[in-house]
Amino acid sequence: MQIIDQSWEWVQKPINPLAIIELAGRTCYKSEQRITETSAIKFAKHVVDLKHEAVIEHASASVRFVTNRGVTHELVRHRLCSFCQESTRYVKYHNIEFIKPVWWDDTDYSEEQKQIWLQAMEFAEKSYLAAIQAGDKPEQAREVLPHATKVEIVVTANLREWRHIFELRCTKYAHPQIRLLMIDCLSGFAKEIPVIFDDLAAKFLAS
Repeated sequence: MQIIDQSWEWVQKPINPLAIIELAGRTCYKSEQRITETSAIKFAKHVVDLKHEAVIEHASASVRFVTNRGVTHELVRHRLCSFCQESTRYVKYHNIEFIKPVWWDDTDYSEEQKQIWLQAMEFAEKSYLAAIQAGDKPEQAREVLPHATKVEIVVTANLREWRHIFELRCTKYAHPQIRLLMIDCLSGFAKEIPVIFDDLAAKFLAS
């Protein structure tokens, strides 16, 4: 058994997203002749300020998340994305990884609570391996695995949908596990594509 932290990484960053957004947007007004080497930033900011977000759908990004199954259950509810998720039906585990709860280091999370969680993970792994040993297929043995089981998922979405995801999952009302993962992911998007995500970074990363 291994306890690991959740994480994310780029699979595919958008290539020249602001230029794509400007070209697509200026098509509406046939003002492509106004495109210059520096005009994309101003145009993209104008699009975001006006909430003309259909234009930013023309750029997309792909991210791999390593998190728990509870978080992926929430992620796949965003239907305007494409998903490829690690399958507990087909993957046979030998050393199961579990995702550390983000509240693990909170001062009010006691040693007793930590031990209860650890014992539950140990029991789940022992039960899973015993079921496999007894002849269960992975799709049968997986029934004993908890929400904390580590899973990898690749998510692809256009930038408008990524904004929507961050709006919902970075708020204080989101589940703490997905909230901290998405806040960290938002910081990466804001760094890579600052104009499109500046406002969300100001809204969520400073809080």
